[in-house]
Parts: sequence; structure tokens; C-alpha cells
Amino acid sequence: MSLDNTNAKLVRMANQIATFFKSQPEAERIHGVATHINKFWEPRMRKAFFELIEQGDTGFDPIVIAAADIIKRPGSPSQAADSPEHVDLAMQQAGFSD
Repeated sequence: MSLDNTNAKLVRMANQIATFFKSQPEAERIHGVATHINKFWEPRMRKAFFELIEQGDTGFDPIVIAAADIIKRPGSPSQAADSPEHVDLAMQQAGFSD
């Protein structure tokens, strides 16, 4: 499958994360990749990631593919709970202010 430059970079970045986690104990690799992507990739990147995963063979490392099951999909209920607006509202309701 031929990828445009942006998607090719996304695949390369995900595979670099997987390469790093290959140095970790096997039991931590998949969770480590998913945690990193959940923490540091913005929703647009994760949306593009899932579009590529759904297309099939795009060159992702098998660890990245396995991690897809626990990477947060943009717009999912757990994603909304992590949004800045949700956090601000929760802090206001708890009595915190600026």
C-alpha cells in the first residue's frame, strides 16, 4: 500500500515507539506503546492512526497493531472525560478556581 507523506510519517513514528519498547520486558511492550500514544498524540493523529489500521497492511510493527486495541479512539467517552473542558468543569464543580 502506498502512503502519502503524512501517513508515512505517522507509521514511522508509531514504529519508532514500538522499537523503543522492544527494549522493555515483553509484558510491558504493548501497554507502553498504547500509553505513549494516548499521552502524546493529539486526537487528529489518533484518528489518522485508526484510519490506517482499518485500511490494513500499512507497515505498522506488530506491537503497534496489538496496541491499537487499547489506544483511545478520538471522540470516545473516555476521550471526552480527558478533554480540557471536562477537566475544567470538574475542577469548578469541586470548588477549584483560577
